[in-house]
Amino acid sequence: MTQPMHKFFTTGEFAKICHVKKQTLFHYDEIGLLQPEIKKENGYRYYSYQQYEVFIVIELMKDLNMPLKEIRNFLSNKTPEEAVQLLQNQLTQIENKIKKLNHTKTIVKTKMEKIQSAMNIDIEGITVEDLEQSVLLISNNILDVSDKEYLNTVSDFIDLCNRNELYTGHPIGAILSKEEMIKKQFGNYSYLYTMMPQDYFSPSTIVQPAGKYVIGFHKGDDEIIASSYMRIFEFMEQQNLKMKDYSYEEFIFDEISVNGEDNYVTKIMIQVENEQSL
Repeated sequence: MTQPMHKFFTTGEFAKICHVKKQTLFHYDEIGLLQPEIKKENGYRYYSYQQYEVFIVIELMKDLNMPLKEIRNFLSNKTPEEAVQLLQNQLTQIENKIKKLNHTKTIVKTKMEKIQSAMNIDIEGITVEDLEQSVLLISNNILDVSDKEYLNTVSDFIDLCNRNELYTGHPIGAILSKEEMIKKQFGNYSYLYTMMPQDYFSPSTIVQPAGKYVIGFHKGDDEIIASSYMRIFEFMEQQNLKMKDYSYEEFIFDEISVNGEDNYVTKIMIQVENEQSL
């Protein structure tokens, strides 16, 4: 019995519904993946609306990186149980993609907010501020290590952050001890760090204590950061402030926001207390 053709789509109409080119449907037909419901002797092909569901499943499996040959085999021998498993796999991948996109969104949002905040800073100024407690993920100790050990530690720390999705857009900073500041060894850091959420704790985290901090800025290469530290020390002496245990350094402008190391800006935070309180 001749089927009423007004219930079927031409190749062009079906391709439009599926948002693909006709050549894609021709290829699917050729390899036996999605064949038209009707083929006329004149070569015209016609698809039913039910075949749109098949097309959707094909696209889902392609998103799972399943080869077309395997998709064809599945469609030829499918069972309800296999269909459920397939869709569960797809759901898991979608959830993983959403998690990754949300993590990327957090990084981008944090970096944008950091740059916007830094744009309003007077990099020549020095201030005393009360900072809240922060949780810091730290690297292995890099005090007095060789250049090779330093590079290996940096690499391991960045790999740790990326592998466990711990990096959230906060800069990777460096911690300088009071002893090294006194010796004017401003490049001999103790640890690298990056800020974590307040509720994140692990054996590799420490707490940057809340308290009073002198905050200054250094513009340019780290190799000449000594002059900025001396300027901050002079300010501390004028204000009768004494350094406590550590200085925390982090870039507020780096290669993502300025061109060249000469334009990098480092934020220097030294925890202090009043001389009278000693």
